[in-house]
Amino acid sequence: MEFYKYKNRIMIIFAHPALQKSRVNKILIKHVKDIDGVTLHDLYEMYPDFHINVANEQELLTQNDIIIFQYPLFWYNVPALLKEWQDLVLAHRWAYGRGGVALKGKKLLCAITTGAREKLYQKEGFNRFTIREYLNPISQLAYVCGMDFLTPFVVHGTHTITESEIQRHAIDYHNIIIALRDDKVDLEAARSLPRINVDVDKIIKD
Repeated sequence: MEFYKYKNRIMIIFAHPALQKSRVNKILIKHVKDIDGVTLHDLYEMYPDFHINVANEQELLTQNDIIIFQYPLFWYNVPALLKEWQDLVLAHRWAYGRGGVALKGKKLLCAITTGAREKLYQKEGFNRFTIREYLNPISQLAYVCGMDFLTPFVVHGTHTITESEIQRHAIDYHNIIIALRDDKVDLEAARSLPRINVDVDKIIKD
C-alpha cells in the first residue's frame, strides 16, 4: 500500500468486544476497511488476552497522521481494552511529559455509536450531558499529547435505526475517511457542529 501518495495516513483503532452482535459497527468497518491509505487495527482481534505489545503499537502510531478511535459507547466510556491500550501505549515521556512528543501535531477522531437516540444526549435528556461532554477525557488526552482533537463521528440510536439509515451512516463514514485522508475536510467548519456527520456535504471541500 503506497501511503505516500496521500496527504494523510490514517489508522483506525477499532475496539468492539462483541462485534458478532453489532448492527452498526460491522457495517461501518465494511465500508472503510479497504480504503487505500487506511489501516484498520482491531484491538480485540489482535489482543484477546489483553497482552498489548506496546512497542508495536507506538510504532504504528508514529507511522500515521490521523488516529481514529472507533468503538461503541460503553457506560459513557470506551471499552475496557481501549482504555488499557490508552493506559499502556500513551506512555509518559513518549506521548506526553518531558520529551514526550511522538504524537505532537497528529489528529485524533472518535467514531462512536450509541444505543440511545441523540435527543437523550442533551442537558435536558436522560443522559444529562452531550456526547461532546462525554468525550472530554479523550479531548484532554489529545491536548496533553499535543494532538488536534476533531469533531466526533457519531451514530445514535443503534437499537432502533433502520437498515437504510445504517447504510447512509456507513457511506458518510466512508466519505469522511477519504476526505480526511486527502485533506479535504473543513475542520474549522466542523468544530461548530455537535458531530462531524451532521451534514457531510457542508464540511467536505471540493
